[in-house]
Amino acid sequence: MKILYPFVAVLGLILIAFLGVQVGLAPVFGIVFPYLALLVFIGGFINKVVGWGKSPVPFRIPTTCGQANSLPWIKQNQIDCPSTTAGVVARMFFEVVLFRSLFRNTQASVYDGPKLRYGSSKYLWLFALLFHYSFLVIVVRHMRLFTDPMPFFVPVLEFFDGILQIGAPTLYVADLILVGAVLFLFVRRVLLPAIRYISLPADYFPLFLILGIALTGILMRYYLRVDIIAIKQLTVGLATLSPTITGEIGSIFYIHLFLVCTLLVYFPFSKLMHMGGVFMSPTRNMANNNRMVRHINPWNDPSIKPHSYMAYEDEFREFMAEAGLPLEKELPAKEEAPVADEPTAEKE
Repeated sequence: MKILYPFVAVLGLILIAFLGVQVGLAPVFGIVFPYLALLVFIGGFINKVVGWGKSPVPFRIPTTCGQANSLPWIKQNQIDCPSTTAGVVARMFFEVVLFRSLFRNTQASVYDGPKLRYGSSKYLWLFALLFHYSFLVIVVRHMRLFTDPMPFFVPVLEFFDGILQIGAPTLYVADLILVGAVLFLFVRRVLLPAIRYISLPADYFPLFLILGIALTGILMRYYLRVDIIAIKQLTVGLATLSPTITGEIGSIFYIHLFLVCTLLVYFPFSKLMHMGGVFMSPTRNMANNNRMVRHINPWNDPSIKPHSYMAYEDEFREFMAEAGLPLEKELPAKEEAPVADEPTAEKE
């Protein structure tokens, strides 16, 4: 059911767009929904990031996996355990651009014994990298539909993306890589028992949604005819706030566009927000300089006075001594009370 429900939901979205265009709602799917989706995406994204920014982080909690800044003759790992702002920037750069933490990921398995074994898990890093960069290439490549004239880098990117020059129109490599990477991520969730156990419908839905976007785009480019001139007029009109629909564009385009709008609306409220969350993560964006700088919690209530351990021991030293707990300062020796002389019987 965790797989079936998201799959049926995506099929339902495709059916809604198809039937809507058939009954004459093309302007709704081509103009109204894109603007609403963009507003929800921008507003939701900003709201999520601002909410994270307002969350108090009273302690330095960077995740480290290397040697910290210590004695002069011990070499520090300045990227995995940064103690300066420059080190944090370098760490964030490699994390965002090359998924460094995922590259360092290991896979744990149990075999005869039972014994725990750790092994490389580079395949996940590779397919995640392929998925994200192919998606980025496709998004940038679509700028040719929204700009006139096109930015200079778009034709250059298209040239290298279609350098194999297979078929007519030219087959783009990023399209195949995206579909293959999405299928790999889906198969991994289905075949690995541990991953399948913790997966939720919210994990499968974006995979089916992105796969639907990719497949409808491929169908529209290579198999089903659409009016590319009318599409260009509509997309440029959307970008310039003067959209118009001229001619018969084709149902497949509206299905593709509606799935993209659904992804934009879904994005700020899903796990896909790791795109913005990675920059707000205190485990990544903080320097590990706890031994170099004294950090004071700015959210401390001034009415709450600090209570040091020595003050605590002074208050409860007798009870701690009775309980046999170790003390920093021993109890002072008690002075024995003087014993009174016994009265002597009067001599007769």
